[in-house]
Amino acid sequence: MRAKKQETSRRPGRRALIIGAAAVVVGGGIALERDRVSRLWWRMPGAQKPRVEGAVDFAGARWINASSSNYRRADRPYDYGIDRVVIHVTQGSYASAVKVFQDPGHGAAAHYIVRKDGHITQMIRELDVAFHAGNREYNERSIGIEHEGFVDDASSFTDAMYAASARLTARICARYEIPVDRKHIIGHVEVPGTDHTDPGPHWDWDRYIRMVREADTRRT
Repeated sequence: MRAKKQETSRRPGRRALIIGAAAVVVGGGIALERDRVSRLWWRMPGAQKPRVEGAVDFAGARWINASSSNYRRADRPYDYGIDRVVIHVTQGSYASAVKVFQDPGHGAAAHYIVRKDGHITQMIRELDVAFHAGNREYNERSIGIEHEGFVDDASSFTDAMYAASARLTARICARYEIPVDRKHIIGHVEVPGTDHTDPGPHWDWDRYIRMVREADTRRT
């Protein structure tokens, strides 16, 4: 109330005019900034964003938590935009992949593992940054999906695996408005600076991209 009385009793000074003009310019952004702060309050020392234990981002997936040493807590896509899906191959069994992702000394893990029978396990929430790509920028902007098997064994990639993985990738693309194409759905081998070769020559990219497009809920 005091501010209004002052405004009517005297002309505002130059400083007040500048501040007032700035408020007009950014007025619409004040609410946005307040919303941003409310989302990121958990970044303050000692604060943590609430998590629901065992929650998954893909319906039907089984939750098994990776070691916290193999990913970084975040608030994606608010702090890091997500515009890539990276396809991996475990170079081993499903059980061995789960084991190493739970090992704090391993230093890496993906968000999901798809078994040969199509079963999907989530080990890191999509809002968190998984250490899966070997490139910090790509880790921050992507979702990593591992597939049980070996790059030199074509039999690793079963019909059930392709179908389940395609549904998963389609859902991720729809959630973050990622185009379904080879620029945005890539192999680990295509990540800059990597020394990995997965998913290898036996991964049928044409088939996979077609299946992801068919499963894309944005098409219906």
